[in-house]
Parts: sequence; C-alpha cells; structure tokens
Amino acid sequence: MAKIAVELERALTRRSVEGTPGRAEPRIVARGDGWTVADVVCTSGPDDRPFEERHEQFAIAMVLAGTFEYRSTQGQGVMTPGGLMLGNLGHCYECGHEHASGDRCVAFWYAPDYFERIVGDVGGPALSRGFRHARLPALRPFAPLMARAAGGATGSIAVAWEELGVFLAARVAAVDTGASREARPPRNAVAHVSHAVRAIARHPDEPWTLTRLARDARLSPYHFLRTFQNVTGVTPHQFILRTRLREAAARVVEDDTNVLDTALDCGFGDVSNFNRAFREEFGASPSVYRSTIRSK
Repeated sequence: MAKIAVELERALTRRSVEGTPGRAEPRIVARGDGWTVADVVCTSGPDDRPFEERHEQFAIAMVLAGTFEYRSTQGQGVMTPGGLMLGNLGHCYECGHEHASGDRCVAFWYAPDYFERIVGDVGGPALSRGFRHARLPALRPFAPLMARAAGGATGSIAVAWEELGVFLAARVAAVDTGASREARPPRNAVAHVSHAVRAIARHPDEPWTLTRLARDARLSPYHFLRTFQNVTGVTPHQFILRTRLREAAARVVEDDTNVLDTALDCGFGDVSNFNRAFREEFGASPSVYRSTIRSK
C-alpha cells in the first residue's frame, strides 16, 4: 500500500501548491460490457463543502487510503482503509472530509442487468434490487481482493479486472445479506477514530497499542475501544493487523525483499507470526502469494 499512500500525498501537495479546490478525479483503468473500474483520487478536505451526488450504477468502492464520511439512503459511516463503500443505482449520496484531506479508492461500477446476474444466486431477488447497507468494514474475505486491486491501481501487477469485480460483488452480496444495521456514532467519535486510522495507515510499522491510541484521542482505553469498533466495525488490533498485512502483501509483490525484512518493516515482531497471519489473511505463504500474483 506504500505506493497508494505516496501517490495520494503527491496529489494533495499539488492541490495545495496550485491552490485549487479539492475534487475527486476518477481514472478509468478497465471497462467491459456492463462494468467499469476506476482509480479514484480525492483531494477534498475540511474546507471543501460536500455536495449531493447520485449513483448512476451499482457501486462498490474499495478504500485504499485516507478516510471520509459517507452518507447515503442506506445509512452513513466513516470509510477507512480496507473498508467497502456500497451504492445503489439511482440513490443519492454525499462524501465529506470533515477531519482530514484526501482519500483513494478503486471503484467498481456495475450496470443493473450485469449486477443482477452476479448477485442473484448469492442474495436472491431482494439483493438484486440493491445493497442493504451503506458500507462494510475491513473484513478478512476481502483482503486478497483489496491487495490485488491496490497492485493493479499502481501498475505493480496485471489484474483480470472483470474477474476481480465479479468475485467482489458476490462476496459483498453474501456478507451484506447477513450484516447488522449500524448505530450512528457521535460526531466527536468520528473525529477521534479518523485521526487514529490515518496515523495507523501512515505508519503501520509503529508499535501501536490501545493505551497509546486512547491517550492520543484523549479517551479512556475502554471508551476508545468501543468507539473505534462502533465507527469502523473492527477492533483497533484487527485494523492494525490488517493494515500491516495489506502493506506487506503490496511489498511482497512490488519488490524482492526477503520475507524477514518485509515482516520487520511492516511491524511484525517475528517471521513465524507474520507467516501465519499472512497465510490466514491471503490463503498462501508470502512466497507463494508473490509467485501466484506475478504469474497472472
């Protein structure tokens, strides 16, 4: 994920130097009959007023870097790296950056008949009419898909985008049908968690602890833990682990650094724990994952 974050920071720096308003800039990376994939870099910040938009197709956006607030007909929540933003055809939505500038996503857009063919067998007729929820948190079933999308967006690996989009829609459909409705978090909780998420994403190798994160947020550890999980859908430990694993997966594919150095650079204390966590998250050892992705 290092390249993803670096390229986002460059876009934010250009925006600052040029003094232009923040905006979302989609770059189409692939398209076919009924589907489109775009790398979307948004440079909006707290001084940019959110405005209402409309989903022209069914949408699933993988959040790769940054944070933002998402509001739609299905609900609202804070989007964090590893999470998925869901959008239904014809529904209005709004994205805002109340607490920090910038985000980067890989967005998959599906035409109605194409979407219905994918999700019909998974979620039944009801889901073919749309998602039930506004977002999904960073969950293990999506980690391999997220890593492949990040590598494809930076050009590090070749990606079969249509296949990836089909797998993504099917898995989202399966999870969305069983997801519970989220409670709306307090406004100040969103700010605390947004800052924590961005700090973790910038420096995943840091020795993050619940005590340290809670202290930085000026909350008790218990209150911070509940707040973080309320906002993101996962615990701080789970979020840190998956952030480190996504970073490691990107590095494994992008360069030939040995596994031990990759593990240490990404914040893992020993290679055996790293290998076990990597295998659980991506279904293969780092070396097998590298050769598999590079051979595609």
